[in-house]
Amino acid sequence: MKRIGSGLIALALAAFALPAVAEPSSQTLFTHKHWEVEIVGFDDGSFACLAEVDATTDSFTVWVYADQSVRLQFYSTSWEFGEGDTADLQVQIGRRSPWNLTGAELYKNSILFDLPDSNQGVNFLVEVAQGSRLYLRTAQGEGVKDYSLAGSQASMNALIECADALKGNSKNPFN
Repeated sequence: MKRIGSGLIALALAAFALPAVAEPSSQTLFTHKHWEVEIVGFDDGSFACLAEVDATTDSFTVWVYADQSVRLQFYSTSWEFGEGDTADLQVQIGRRSPWNLTGAELYKNSILFDLPDSNQGVNFLVEVAQGSRLYLRTAQGEGVKDYSLAGSQASMNALIECADALKGNSKNPFN
């Protein structure tokens, strides 16, 4: 395990400054145990950082955008949601009290939820960083999927470094 440096992030951002392509492109910045941290460049010139636990057909991802907004994504090839529906869910980290994710967006193979920009959002990410297992459940508490969080402390730190670099690279002078 090694720390990602701001130089690597700057190099990745510079590489993305090349002519835009139709598909997003990404560069891995950090891997540790079950996690991978990447920077993603989109065809509109925007960037995001992500930390992901990937089990090939299922994944749990924490996205951080240049405006510092945070989105959770739960993905499975076994889900087929369509577009525009929502659901209420529970997420439990280890044996801690479950979190209620009200109005999560169901989109194709993903469940998407924007964390609030508040102490609650920060507390959720701290629990992820300190956790060893995340359980995704229905609003009634029935199990849906679970994910190993092995390596989450180091990976959340790498995600924060990436997000800080994005904030510094923002074209918005008010960030």
